[in-house]
Amino acid sequence: MDRADSGVLTVPNAITLLRCLLVPLFAWLVVRHQDGWAVAVLAFSGITDWLDGVAARRLGQYSRVGALLDPAVDRVMILVTVLLLAWRQIVPLWVVVLLLAREAAVGVGLLVLKAHRLAPPAVVFVGKAATLALMYAFPLLLLAQVGHGVGPVAEVVGWAFALWGLVLYWVAGAAYLVEITRALRQVRGVA
Repeated sequence: MDRADSGVLTVPNAITLLRCLLVPLFAWLVVRHQDGWAVAVLAFSGITDWLDGVAARRLGQYSRVGALLDPAVDRVMILVTVLLLAWRQIVPLWVVVLLLAREAAVGVGLLVLKAHRLAPPAVVFVGKAATLALMYAFPLLLLAQVGHGVGPVAEVVGWAFALWGLVLYWVAGAAYLVEITRALRQVRGVA
C-alpha cells in the first residue's frame, strides 16, 4: 500500500517520542529497585507502541521518520530492558546474547543494504508478534519480583512469553536476512 508522507510533526511520531523518553525513566526505576513503577512504565510504553500505530492508521499520518523511529524505539526499549534485567539477575545472560546476536545479524544486513542504497525489508508480522511477546514477557518477569501472590504466576507466564518471543524474534530475523539476501542478489544480477 502506497502511503503519503505526512511529515515529521505527526501525532504518531509524538507518541513514539514519548515512548523514547520513557526509556531512561524505566532504566532509573529498575536501577533503584522501584519494580512496581518500572512495570507500570513498561506497560505504558507497550500501550503507546500500540497507540502510535492506531493513530497513524486512523489519522492517515504516515511518515518515513515514523517508519524508522517506531521500530528503533522498540529495539532500544527491549535491549535496555533485557540488559537491566540481566544486570539485576532476573534473566540469564543467554537471553541477552540471543537478542544481541539477532540484532547484530540483522543490523549488519541493513548496513549492507544501505551501502547499496537499497530500502530495508518490510516489517513482517512475525516480527511484530515477537516484539509483542517480548513486551509482555519483560514486565511479567519484573512483576514476578514485586509480589508474593502474583510472583510465581507472573514468572511462569513471563518465561512462556519470553521463550516464544525469542523464537519468533529469530524467525523474523531469518526472514529479514532472506529478504536482504534476495535484494542484494537482484542488484548483482544473480538469480
